[in-house]
Amino acid sequence: MKRKLSLDRYPFLVRPLAEEEGGGYLIEFPDLPGVISDGETPEEAVRNGQDALKAALLTMQEFGDEIPKPGQRRSASGQWRQRVPRSLHARLVARAEQEGVSLNTLVTTLIAEGLGKREHLRRRR
Repeated sequence: MKRKLSLDRYPFLVRPLAEEEGGGYLIEFPDLPGVISDGETPEEAVRNGQDALKAALLTMQEFGDEIPKPGQRRSASGQWRQRVPRSLHARLVARAEQEGVSLNTLVTTLIAEGLGKREHLRRRR
């Protein structure tokens, strides 16, 4: 029996690409080395990354390869509870609706983008 693929549970990293790398943003999935994609914006990179992830998992399933469980390479659970001011919550909800993504996807993308920018700045020093 085929296991249902759960795309939204796979952790991912989004980072900005330097101009010499083509610009835009790169997304990669630590649980599945080599499954990467990119986009002009972080949101586009996430959408394209989900397509790449789905294609990779379906191919692995088709060939009978073992599909790693989401987060298998990490000890972190991938979950935490964060309290934010109501005004910030409202802004995030509105932005998620505007982008056509879930609140979770938006916040994860924004955090990943911020981490990627910090790493990029650290490398330039």
